[in-house]
Amino acid sequence: MSLIQTSLQQCPAATTAFSQFLPSPSSHSSTKLSVRFTVSCCLSSSPMTSVNGNIDMQSSDRNEIRLGLPSKGRMATDTLDLLNDCQLSVRQLNPRQYVADIPQLSNVEVWFQRPKDIVRKLVSGDLDLGIVGLDTVSEFGQGNEDLILVHDELAYGDCRLSLAIPKYGIFEKINSVKELAQMTQWTAEKPLRVTTGFTYLSRKFLRENGLQNVVFSTADGALEAAPAMGIADAIVDLVSSGITLKENNLKEIEGGVLLESQAVLVASKKSLLGRKGLLDITHEILERFEAHLRALGQFTVVANMRGSSAEEVSERILSQPSLSGLQGPTVSPVFRKIDGEVKADYYAIVICVSKKQLYKFVQQLRAIGGSGVLVSPLTYIFDEETPRWRQLLSKLGL
Repeated sequence: MSLIQTSLQQCPAATTAFSQFLPSPSSHSSTKLSVRFTVSCCLSSSPMTSVNGNIDMQSSDRNEIRLGLPSKGRMATDTLDLLNDCQLSVRQLNPRQYVADIPQLSNVEVWFQRPKDIVRKLVSGDLDLGIVGLDTVSEFGQGNEDLILVHDELAYGDCRLSLAIPKYGIFEKINSVKELAQMTQWTAEKPLRVTTGFTYLSRKFLRENGLQNVVFSTADGALEAAPAMGIADAIVDLVSSGITLKENNLKEIEGGVLLESQAVLVASKKSLLGRKGLLDITHEILERFEAHLRALGQFTVVANMRGSSAEEVSERILSQPSLSGLQGPTVSPVFRKIDGEVKADYYAIVICVSKKQLYKFVQQLRAIGGSGVLVSPLTYIFDEETPRWRQLLSKLGL
C-alpha cells in the first residue's frame, strides 16, 4: 500500500479522492481490501491515446519537429553514420539522454526510441519523422494509412523476413510454402506452431498461402532454437546471410520470403500536412539523403589528354561507351606557354565512374591517350529535382 501512497503524492487531487479508502496503520495485516476507484491525475493536461495497447501522450500543440531514431544496435549506429555523412550530425550531450538535436536543422528534436516504438509514436502523433527498418513499419504500422514512406531505400539494414522450417523429420522433403500448406498434419486440434516476433505479418502471409490451422507464439530472440526444443514447428524471422539458420538445422523454402527489408525514412501524413516547417525539413533531409546515396560508390576521374580541339577529344572519349559517365565527359582546355605563346594542346577531362568499373575505366582511358589520372570519391550528386519529393507531394495531394 505504501507504493500507492508514494505514487499518489505526485498527484494531490487523486490523493484526496483516494485517501478515504486507505487502511490506517493500526489495521490488521491480514485484512482484505477490495477497492473500486477512479483516479484523475494532474500530471499532464495533454490528451492521451491508446496505440496498440500502449498509452501515449498526444503532442499536437507542440512547436518542435520530432525525428525518431533507433536507440540501440547496428541500425542505430548505421543511422547515425548516414546522418553524419550527410552533414546532419546528431548532437547528444549525454549518451544516457534520449533527446538530442541536429544543429543544421532548426527546431528539430531527435528522440532515441526502440524501432517499434518509433512506429507507434508516429501513428499516435508523438513523432513526425522516423528512421527504422521496413519490416518494423510493416509489422507495427499494420497498414496504417497515416504512415508514408518518404525514402524506401537508405542502403543499410538489408535483410529479409523469412519462413524457416527444420531440415529433418516430417519437413525433410518439404521445400516450398505450397508443399507446407498441403501437409495433412495441420488441423484445428494440431495446428502448425510458429514462433515469431512478427505475428501480424506472419498471420497475414500464411493465411494468404493457404495455411489456416496455425498458432503463434511470440519471441524476440533466439528463435532458431524453438524447433529443436520442440516448442515450434517453424519460425518467421529476419535473415541476413542465412548462416544462423543453417547452423541450427533450419532451411528457408521457396515462396517463404514475407518481406525484403532495409532502413527507410517514414513520416506521419497528418504531421506533414499540419506541422509547421515539417515539409521543408523533410525536403532538405530527403535531398541530402538522395544526393549522398547517389554518390555512394562513385568516383570523380580527372585526366589530361592531348588533342587538337575539345570536340576531337570528346569524340575520342565517346567512342568508348563505358567512358561516358553520368551524362558525358566534361572537356576543358589546359593552357601552356609554348615557344613564348599560350596554347591549348592538352585538354582536361572530368568523368564520374562507379567504383566497380574504376580499374577497367582507367585502362580504357589510358588506351586512348589519357594521362595524369586523378581519382577522388564523391560526396553528393544532386539531381535537378529529387523524384521522391514529387512522389511525396503526390501522396499528400499537394
